[in-house]
Amino acid sequence: MKGTAVTNGPSTQSERTGAEAAGLTRDDFLAAYRTMVLSRRIDDKEIQLKNQSLIYFQISGAGHEAILVAAGMTLKAGHDWFYPYYRDRALCLTIGVTPYEMFLAGVGAKDDPSSGGRQMPSHWGHKRLNIVSQSSPTGTQALQAIGCAEASQLFNKITTIERRSELFQPDEVVYLSVGEGATSEGEFWESLNTACLERLPLVCVVEDNGYAISVPVEVQTAGGDISKLVSSFPGLFVQSIDGTDFLASYRAMADAVAYARARKGPSLVHAKVIRPYSHSLSDDEKLYKTPDERTAEAKRDPIVRLAAFLKAEGFATQAELETLAREVDAEVNTAAEQAKKAEKPSPDSATLYVYSPDVDPSSDVFDTPAAATGKPDTMVAAINRTLKDEMARNSRIVVFGEDVADCSRESSLERVPGKGGVFKVTHGLQRMFGGARVFNSPLAEANIVGRGIGMATRGLKPVVEIQFFDYIWPAMMQMRDEMSMLRYRSNNAFSCPMVIRTAIGGYLRGGAPYHSQSGESIFAHCPGIRVVFPSNARDAAGLLRTAIRCDDPVLFLEHKHLYRQTYNKGEYPGADFMIPFGKAAVRREGSKVVVITWGALVQRSLLAAQQAEKDGISVMVIDLRTIAPFDWDAIAAAVKHTNRVVIAHEDQLTCGFGAELAARIADQLFEHLDAPVRRVAALDAPVAYAPVLEEVILPQSAHVLKAIQDVARY
Repeated sequence: MKGTAVTNGPSTQSERTGAEAAGLTRDDFLAAYRTMVLSRRIDDKEIQLKNQSLIYFQISGAGHEAILVAAGMTLKAGHDWFYPYYRDRALCLTIGVTPYEMFLAGVGAKDDPSSGGRQMPSHWGHKRLNIVSQSSPTGTQALQAIGCAEASQLFNKITTIERRSELFQPDEVVYLSVGEGATSEGEFWESLNTACLERLPLVCVVEDNGYAISVPVEVQTAGGDISKLVSSFPGLFVQSIDGTDFLASYRAMADAVAYARARKGPSLVHAKVIRPYSHSLSDDEKLYKTPDERTAEAKRDPIVRLAAFLKAEGFATQAELETLAREVDAEVNTAAEQAKKAEKPSPDSATLYVYSPDVDPSSDVFDTPAAATGKPDTMVAAINRTLKDEMARNSRIVVFGEDVADCSRESSLERVPGKGGVFKVTHGLQRMFGGARVFNSPLAEANIVGRGIGMATRGLKPVVEIQFFDYIWPAMMQMRDEMSMLRYRSNNAFSCPMVIRTAIGGYLRGGAPYHSQSGESIFAHCPGIRVVFPSNARDAAGLLRTAIRCDDPVLFLEHKHLYRQTYNKGEYPGADFMIPFGKAAVRREGSKVVVITWGALVQRSLLAAQQAEKDGISVMVIDLRTIAPFDWDAIAAAVKHTNRVVIAHEDQLTCGFGAELAARIADQLFEHLDAPVRRVAALDAPVAYAPVLEEVILPQSAHVLKAIQDVARY
């Protein structure tokens, strides 16, 4: 296939014609050998420190050194971008991470550049070197690398971005590495699909040591060879090599990087390596590897092989290599001793950088006056107009998701009305701002969020759409383990301020179990994510603008039943109107009972309050508007004023967000209560299709009214 090359079983180094074949000098080979030895010695020293209880975790890169040093020699630190995985010690050393910095991570030091003591060692990250903070879930970095590579293309296309030339290099490439086990993850396949669709400047290295902990490759991969499986991807340059052979590795990496740097498309190097040590110090490979297998691996040790090559080529004597090894040992020991003395993080810093330390979306900066214009319009119209205003103001904003564009085939735009999302929320954006800034994604939610994370890391502002909240779950790993934690785990070196818009909730006849879910409480349990839930058009405009202009990831929940209701219409409040997060709105004053609510239950609670008024019960209704953060001060003031509380929400009763509010009210405001806190919520069941069932399952105004009456009579 054009653009694809597969090579298998390269010859050994002893069969090579010499160093000149790769354009490398004696000094290059000796430097490579030294880095490989350095990487192995750091592994060994960390094992020693772990056994002494001076570090708390160890995972090695032993056996992977040849391909990784070769990769580092062909890439540019601080120019290219790096999404490595935990075996990539030798790569990181090659591009500039120091042994001292690695030991700082091991001892959990305050000045560890990867995480400030927040991550396990070997979870690489380095702001200056463009090594993006790594997490533990395998394969999740693949989609973020795609977003990073895509950002390079977008910076090239969107010429109106301020300081654009400072944000990317025209020939930059993105390095991504995974183990062969991670190629079983869906994110890996989604990343290759998008990389080939967009012909992205990606260099993917699969470091195949034959085992994912104890599971052998033939159990992971159909046919046992990932390069054969991926060779049919259009435009993907594929090479399969012996990754313990340094010269073969260097040649393969040089070709792969050159292919991507020339903007021909993505490349993949399948490097067959060894893992002479156990998966980590929590594992014992003797339990599942035979002695013969371990002996065979030892014969392929990349350090032993390169040493033999150096001596055969006359580049070094045995005595010189032994001297080099002693020098490396001295360097490693010095670095380890220094790191052991390094200052640890202060206990006071434990919660720093969960959110942005510089931009507080709950501050008065985001409390701006409205300048209402036009006739009252729907929530859909308010969101659409806000997106248009914000995209006109900020060229870094890109909008993508399933069906969000007017028409992917731009040549057809003049002949079709345009889609603009299943609810028409993004209608007209592509026509106004072009296909570079508004585009459709594959039908893959993890792909949408993961790519958004990579783009946001580069300084773009993705505003992505998950078509229905019910389908957000494939993206949960990206949201919970990546998006929410990137700033915290990197000690504020990296962040991903992005907005995820999604349609949530029921009360639409025919929605059924998979178009009616609520579940905001689950995301309130994800520190690092702001959760916003407007109930009317005016608030939707103000809160969305705050979401876009703040510096944290935001989950923006748009109740689809509220999109086109007449009772929640509002005049467009202007292009600078914002509402701070964590500021509830009093929708109705009252003195006897307070109903705390949000989303579609706001209107139902107001109707219930009006009915209760006929019985002489004065009811206050508070619309929280945001779930994370929520307005505790407003809640406390209302509880002290009314002494009786109803919490109403559409999510299920058990573990709904109302449970958190009720618990906190009972804990901190018990002396102000004249009745137990009553919750009104959906039954603990999916939302059924038949209207008669949906009406029973979801909370109605009558349920809120009964709760008001019960607590008033208590």
